Amino acid sequence: MKPLSVKQIFGLTLIGILGTVALCLIVAGGAKPPIPAKQKPVLTVTTTRPQSVEWPVSLSANGSIAAWQEAIVGAELNGVRLAEVLVNVGDMVERGQLLARFSDDGISAEVTQQKAAVAEARAALSEAQSNAERARLLVDSGALSAQQINQYTAAKRSAQARFVSAYAKFDSEQIRLEKTRVVAPDDGAISASSATIGGVAQQGQELFRLICKNRLEWRAEVAANDLLQIKEEQLVRLVAANGVKIDGRVRMIAPTVNSQTRNAVVYVDLPPHKDVRAGMFATGKFELGRSTALTVSQAAVVMRDGFSFIYVLGRENKVEQKKVTLGRRIEDRIEVIDGVSAATTLVAQGAGFLADGDTVRVVAASAATLPGSAQSVTRNFKKADKP
Repeated sequence: MKPLSVKQIFGLTLIGILGTVALCLIVAGGAKPPIPAKQKPVLTVTTTRPQSVEWPVSLSANGSIAAWQEAIVGAELNGVRLAEVLVNVGDMVERGQLLARFSDDGISAEVTQQKAAVAEARAALSEAQSNAERARLLVDSGALSAQQINQYTAAKRSAQARFVSAYAKFDSEQIRLEKTRVVAPDDGAISASSATIGGVAQQGQELFRLICKNRLEWRAEVAANDLLQIKEEQLVRLVAANGVKIDGRVRMIAPTVNSQTRNAVVYVDLPPHKDVRAGMFATGKFELGRSTALTVSQAAVVMRDGFSFIYVLGRENKVEQKKVTLGRRIEDRIEVIDGVSAATTLVAQGAGFLADGDTVRVVAASAATLPGSAQSVTRNFKKADKP
């Protein structure tokens, strides 16, 4: 590299002197350095603050809805034809109501026959009693021997036995006749039926199933270590598989725990509901008490990379992304366990379009919903998203 000539050194020195003089003139004249341009807002948002509310503390569980008690109504006769079926599945019945009837022609004839046998035995008993009584009156007269008197007394006892036997057979046939009528053992709803007209039933064969009192219960599977939190009469809020919401009360806790699953069954009584049926799956929450919760709207929370964030409004309307820990959820409100305080001002609407450090324009909630605002939000977001 060649050394600078005297002329080049002189030129550089002159440029430096002229620059220094110009700067001095600017300062002396009171001129100010240029102010950097203010950053343009990328989005129009609304803001809110966390709200402190009293929320219930609950324990979640799953289980099935079942009949509180299901009675099986069966045939009590053997080899008798079913003549009539009077109810269908789903019918509501009352205790003692006739459900079906078997053919009673042969049994009625036997009842009539036994009734006649009872009348015959009664007449024979009456005659034997009269003979025995007359023989007793003639004991002292000597008209009858002791042997004859004993014979009349024995005939009376034999007639009494035949009468009792005939009456017992008559009762038996009457009971068989009554069993041709199949009646409901309790109030409730018919849940199943296998009765068919013309079918010959066997003794003990199932004809109907009855949900007693039409009463249902929820059988919840609860972990053994959570049982201490559950008490009888505790309120339980259920959501059935079809979306129906229903409230129940804890009736009892099973005395044993399943050795395989380590879960215990908690029985929850349910009120009658036309859209809730036995066999449905349901999820429920046991109400354990209430506690204070700091909540924000669901729209204020943004999920990114598996974590939850909110955007806090800072100076000059710049937003700061903060990671939060969430807790309970009720409708459109979410509990924030850690990350914010009640005095924090955070973005309520539009948080999903922001990045850390963005500048926003804050408006009232009503202004954010004016016509055209959604288009401007989208346009600003697209501009800010450009590299």
